[in-house]
Amino acid sequence: MFKKEYIHPNTGFSQVVVVATENTKTLHISGQIGEGNDLETQTIATYKNLEKLLHQCGATFKDVVKMNTYIVNFNPEIDLPIYRKVRLGFLGESNYPASTLVGVSVLGNRNWLIEIDATVVISTNQ
Repeated sequence: MFKKEYIHPNTGFSQVVVVATENTKTLHISGQIGEGNDLETQTIATYKNLEKLLHQCGATFKDVVKMNTYIVNFNPEIDLPIYRKVRLGFLGESNYPASTLVGVSVLGNRNWLIEIDATVVISTNQ
C-alpha cells in the first residue's frame, strides 16, 4: 500500500508528488526553471530551486536517482561545459544520478533556457 502527497499544487500540476510506502518515499519533482539572462545564471537558479524543494522534502542531491534536463537551442561545444560546471558544484564529483540531457527548440516560456526535473528516493527508516 502507498499514499500520495502533493506539494505546492498549481493549476494543472504539483511541484512535487511524494509516493510513500512503508520503507521509502519517492519524490517526483516537476521541471524547475530559473531566472537570468544567460544559460549559466539560469542553470544555477534552477539547481537552487531543485535544492530548495529537496530540502523541503527531507532530501538532498545525493538522494536523486534520475534527472532530465532540457536546454533550449543546445550547442554541445558551448553549453555542455557551462552545464557540467554548474552541475558539479551542486552534485559533487561522484555517485551521479542517471541522467538525460535533451536539446529542445522552446520550453513553456520563451525566456526559459533550461528546465530540470528529478526523481528522488529516500528511506523512511532513519
